[in-house]
Amino acid sequence: MTASSIPNFTLNNGVQIPVIGFGVFQTPPAETTAAVLAAFETGYRHIDTAAAYGNERGVGEAVRRSGLAREDVFIETKVWVTDYGYDETLRAFDKAAAKLGIETIDLLLLHQPHIGDFDRTIAAYRALEKLLGDGRVRAIGVSNFTPKILERFLPKVTVVPAVNQIELHPYFTQVASVKANADADILTQAWSPIGGITHYYGSEATSTFTDKTLTGIGRRYARTPAQVMLRWHIQQGRQVIPKSTHAARIAENFDIFDFVLTGEDLASIDALDKGVRGGPDPDQPQPKFLDYKIPEA
Repeated sequence: MTASSIPNFTLNNGVQIPVIGFGVFQTPPAETTAAVLAAFETGYRHIDTAAAYGNERGVGEAVRRSGLAREDVFIETKVWVTDYGYDETLRAFDKAAAKLGIETIDLLLLHQPHIGDFDRTIAAYRALEKLLGDGRVRAIGVSNFTPKILERFLPKVTVVPAVNQIELHPYFTQVASVKANADADILTQAWSPIGGITHYYGSEATSTFTDKTLTGIGRRYARTPAQVMLRWHIQQGRQVIPKSTHAARIAENFDIFDFVLTGEDLASIDALDKGVRGGPDPDQPQPKFLDYKIPEA
């Protein structure tokens, strides 16, 4: 599939986003530019980064080196909790835009709810609303917001988030979160969409990569478990952000548009849910998050 023919999802403000993006979480800054260039060469046109990843400069350098027109690349980044607050978040945009080397960010998210000081979360989002109104971002959203947090958050803001990026894979399907997002017309965006968190922090016995259901479905389509999982997400209306620094895996994760899972396949994958979160619980305060300060541009 060529980049120009990648299917899109339409966000609640009319902006279109490719159904698959390329993530750079935990990608070392020194390796980021090469990884993103490999993704562009493969056909990806959406890059997901964050201030806390420390590699926005590498993403921006890849965009510049790629030769792609700016309007052909969808760039998403996130504001970290230590930059929450109205003025602080406006400044966080300036830092991110400078590191990325761009004037307009396509999608800007709040990276986590600040449970210990929720008023700062609201103030930060109001800054995103200001940036949206001024045309400095094309869409705004949140990340790691549970239904409980959304219920508290939505009545206090003017613009409904376009996206909620959450941990979501076959072992943690977050049915309630997906429903809460859909009910509010928020696109669910999956981080760790192929369950990498189960592989790196679990064991082979708890890894989606070796799951018998996923490997069995993969054999029937001559596909890897990763490709099966990404297809599962997209067919159920979720945007996905796989990551890798290996060119072969980057290409493999993109090669998911020439097969279709059956309803039985989808149901079998749904049934794998263990209900166990791999990442931090967003409903609980995370004091360690406040130890990390985002450097200036």
